[in-house]
Amino acid sequence: MTDSAKNIDLAGLRVAIVHEWFVDYSGSERLVEQMLNLFPQADLYAQVDYLPDDLRWFIKNKKVKTSFIQKLPRARTKYRSYLPFMPLAVEQFDMSDYDLVLSNNHAVSKGVITGPEQLHICMCCSPIRYAWDLTHQYLRESDLDRGLKGWLARYFLHRIRLWDHRTANGVDEFIAISNYISKRIKKVYGRESTVIYPPVNVSGFEFTPDKDDFYLTVSRMVPYKKVDLIVEAFSEMPHKKLVVIGEGPMYDKVKSKAGSNVTLMGYQSFDIMKDYMRRARGFIFAALEDFGIVPLEAQACGTPVIAYGRGGSLETVVEHRTGILFDEQRVEAVVEAVTRFENTEDGFDPLEIRKHAERFSIERFQNEFRAFVQNTVDDFFSKEPVSTSHRLKLKSRPEKVPEQEKIKPE
Repeated sequence: MTDSAKNIDLAGLRVAIVHEWFVDYSGSERLVEQMLNLFPQADLYAQVDYLPDDLRWFIKNKKVKTSFIQKLPRARTKYRSYLPFMPLAVEQFDMSDYDLVLSNNHAVSKGVITGPEQLHICMCCSPIRYAWDLTHQYLRESDLDRGLKGWLARYFLHRIRLWDHRTANGVDEFIAISNYISKRIKKVYGRESTVIYPPVNVSGFEFTPDKDDFYLTVSRMVPYKKVDLIVEAFSEMPHKKLVVIGEGPMYDKVKSKAGSNVTLMGYQSFDIMKDYMRRARGFIFAALEDFGIVPLEAQACGTPVIAYGRGGSLETVVEHRTGILFDEQRVEAVVEAVTRFENTEDGFDPLEIRKHAERFSIERFQNEFRAFVQNTVDDFFSKEPVSTSHRLKLKSRPEKVPEQEKIKPE
């Protein structure tokens, strides 16, 4: 359609949002929250819904249509163990009544079945990590790299890869949460994608130019987050203080490596976490992340970030302007990066760091996502037969998001 053409009214669309599972409010759930702000009329689907009452506000207290996994034994705590059944489960969702299907995918949600007259847009946090390039790491960390269980796991992951690749054909348009994920989508599915960075609640974090003399890391304690690596590195720098906020299955292992200069606080409330984040001398981040919202939250406080220089960190941390990057996930690399940071610390401007984080705001995401969906809907339904598109309401086309307002890699 040309710029002079009319827009389809998004409010008149019948919309389904398909999420993986509702159990908490973290990175991918923030995407669902913003989708619902654009499409408050949308129905929600997920494998399971165990969202507590005090968190249901972000889905506008909507009822979630769940799969048969919701009724399986111990699904509340062991829903991830039912991954072998999830491809079948997601295919049972009936999408036939909807004009637009939005899948929020990092496992199986893009596998919903849609017809040729329905538009399916996938917001891809990642192709299934443990089935593709992280397969061998997953098997090692789960003690599934040997024995009969190991062979069964390998066979299951092989079947998942076949299914995952096939179901990519059912997606009309992919949105990637980073250039790193866009490359993974191209590698795995052979598909192009549009990068729209996730929303960061920058306004929810207080800018503080004056810092205290401690470093901070905030993370769930699971293997790929490499919290044990950070703690071990600071244990070799006994004159530097490290505060660790978070809990998880690796807590005891992390604690065993902590020296007297390392304080493990476990789980803390959001307000306490924010207070430490705004006061920290530097934020340490050693994970290979698809995007990584927490380092940007630290930068929103004006706090420099010392991060592993792969994955999403390359797109959210600007070397020598908002932080320092290290090349390897090794103790020596972290120690060397902290030393480099302290040698150049005076060159970091907290206000510039804050302004960098503001480029990833919620408002920016809303504008880019709305413009992408509007243009895609217009193009898709303008090619559909009258029987499909006659009932869709038209309105004047809003201006596109100016190109210079979109975030581009530094």
